[in-house]
Amino acid sequence: MSGTTDDPGVTRHRLLLGLLALVLTAVVSTTLLARAGARTDPCVARGERAEVRAALVTGAGARVLVIGDSYSVGAGARPEESWPVRLPGRVRVDGFSGSGFSVGASPCGDVSYGTRARASVATPAEAGAEEGAEERADLLVVEGGLNDADQPRADLEAGFVRLMEVLAGRQVLVVGPPPAPRLRYDDVAAVDATLARLAAGHGAAYLSMLDVELTYTEDRLHPDAAGHRVFGDRVATRVRELLR
Repeated sequence: MSGTTDDPGVTRHRLLLGLLALVLTAVVSTTLLARAGARTDPCVARGERAEVRAALVTGAGARVLVIGDSYSVGAGARPEESWPVRLPGRVRVDGFSGSGFSVGASPCGDVSYGTRARASVATPAEAGAEEGAEERADLLVVEGGLNDADQPRADLEAGFVRLMEVLAGRQVLVVGPPPAPRLRYDDVAAVDATLARLAAGHGAAYLSMLDVELTYTEDRLHPDAAGHRVFGDRVATRVRELLR
């Protein structure tokens, strides 16, 4: 039986083309994986959700600034269904999922309320206001505590004190954590009691949410759209009283 043999030069050319194809495939795969990893980084995603929610300013009238966690961002619902939209006034939100009063509440670095408040309470003036003037909120609503439930009580207290130093001289309403089924009730109640005591000591109004009945998403931590409405209406009643 007779056969043919490829020219050695042709064989080497084919091998080089095959190796080049493998290298290009590896480079493209690595790039795609890197990009996918960046998109799925939880802290990056939380920051993006925070920016989306911050861009949504609702209502008119007295200026209300909400500083909070995933509840204020609208986790479990769409941003336009989040509980702050139920509040009276011109409402803007500085929220970051997973954050709290304690510096260590979030795995994304120091995004605690006291740290974020330094920037969020010193916003540019509204259009038409005197140049260089500050848009000063008539009421600060600080919501949270669930992410502080597993933090040392001393860290919670230190974070609260630091926040109130930033908000000194402003009207503040602190909204405590609800009894989310995913967390131990006693842990949430301990945070509620601590926040109530600290708020009273710093001249801030306090609204306990321990008795509120919310409906939750499957994670048993975040309220669904209906739960956000109940939460928001409860806070709105207190906000109206304070704005009067």
